[in-house]
Amino acid sequence: MAEINFFEVWGKESPETMQAFMDFAGKIQGKCGLDEKTFQLVYIAIQTSRGGVGSVTAHAGFAKKAGASKQEVLGAVLVSLMTSGINGVSDCLAAAAQGYDNAPAF
Repeated sequence: MAEINFFEVWGKESPETMQAFMDFAGKIQGKCGLDEKTFQLVYIAIQTSRGGVGSVTAHAGFAKKAGASKQEVLGAVLVSLMTSGINGVSDCLAAAAQGYDNAPAF
């Protein structure tokens, strides 16, 4: 069975709520005082602690685009070991590496 892409479904089924969320998230990101690379690395660490594999995969590519090295992306995943234990890291480390490696070179 093909993997379902949450954002494709959301955009199709409720484009207004998706756009409202994206606008909201963009405002937070723009006003948080972090540069794009740092924001992405923090986001990856938080999503790892939650076990958000798909989000980690996607944001590893965004972090690469923002200038993060693969070591920095994997480090953001591994730092979650200290706060959340092995579960999120075991699910997300390979996802982060794959997301980084599969992102286009910018």
